[in-house]
Amino acid sequence: MMDKLYDQVQKYLNMDEEIAFKEFQQFYQDVISQLDSEAESFQEDKIWKGLFVVESIMSNAENRAKTTKSASETKKYKKMAKRTKLYAQNFTRRLHQFGYTQEHIGEKFEQMLEEGTKEEVEE
Repeated sequence: MMDKLYDQVQKYLNMDEEIAFKEFQQFYQDVISQLDSEAESFQEDKIWKGLFVVESIMSNAENRAKTTKSASETKKYKKMAKRTKLYAQNFTRRLHQFGYTQEHIGEKFEQMLEEGTKEEVEE
């Protein structure tokens, strides 16, 4: 399931338009549901994908919270950003336990972002 969520976030990141709030919220809920039930058992590969997914949601939610005109949506985006930040911190800590530095994590993120743009070009 995390592979599917990772592929979906890659697709979202390469779209020209933003997805609607409802779709964003549904994706967030799918991710949190998956993480709540399985994150503790993730092996290294899934931790990387999980980190990429939650960082993407967190960043996007923070930006949307600043630009949306709806007070209700702003509050929800802030809550999404806060919750995904906790998972991001957990995954980052676990990657540090595997011996990765912040620099390694940054480099891997760049590679993961490039994977998404390569897939977009190949389609």
